[in-house]
Amino acid sequence: MKNHCCEDMTFHANFKCEIHENPFECPDKIIIFYEQNNDYGLIIHDGGMSIISIDFCPWCGSKL
Repeated sequence: MKNHCCEDMTFHANFKCEIHENPFECPDKIIIFYEQNNDYGLIIHDGGMSIISIDFCPWCGSKL
């Protein structure tokens, strides 16, 4: 479990749903973190696998 810029980002980036294996199918998963390139994104829950890349934390405002 990786620590991120704040407690809220750490929770949401590391969140694992017990019901949905695919994070894009889980309505509770709102942040996706790609560790290999250190990228963050907001999941667009439209039935696909769309994300919006983010450069700043939506909770604390820190540069990601």
